[in-house]
Amino acid sequence: MPVILIRTLLLYALVIFAVRLMGKKQIGELQPTELVTAILISNIATLALEDPDLPMLSGVIPILAIVCLDIFMTVFSLKSDKFRRILTGNPRVIIRDGVINQREMKNLRYTIHDLTEAARDAGIFDISKVRYAVAETTGKINFYEAPDKSSTMTNPPVLAVSDGTANKSALGEAGLDEKWLSKILAEKNIPISRVFMLTADENGNYCLIEKNM
Repeated sequence: MPVILIRTLLLYALVIFAVRLMGKKQIGELQPTELVTAILISNIATLALEDPDLPMLSGVIPILAIVCLDIFMTVFSLKSDKFRRILTGNPRVIIRDGVINQREMKNLRYTIHDLTEAARDAGIFDISKVRYAVAETTGKINFYEAPDKSSTMTNPPVLAVSDGTANKSALGEAGLDEKWLSKILAEKNIPISRVFMLTADENGNYCLIEKNM
């Protein structure tokens, strides 16, 4: 029985690694861990049903192990932003200020056909009107169209603080820094550990939500 458990855990890690190597657009709407969990559980359950000679525990134990491992990894990813990035990756900006980042698209293995198709799905038929596009960790691309000339807003807000942890790269994208963040927190008289979420744009406008638990 310990051998079955060890083989299940090793297979789980191997498939996650394989899915991450396949590229984000292969993931669909699921995170890598969610997709792997669904695949393994369905296959293990099928084997246990198709072969009546196999003991039920041979199917039950691996499935329970996968579910427990998935719950553990989900809880741990909530506590560790670095661990979450290892599992799911980060959103990637593929269009910024109307300029397509061809290197980023190549890294993600997106073609121009993938980009234009995703734009059409979002109701955008003129790619030149796109100001900002982000490839999410699920593989979906979200678009932000260029605002009207009368609008003062340029790029969308960034996630500057997530669950008490400052995102330096996001602050930099908005033209902000940790000094600006410290000033905001001092004005609100709240430590960063008590911040559940803080979004900000390049104009310094922000939305701060405190932890309630």
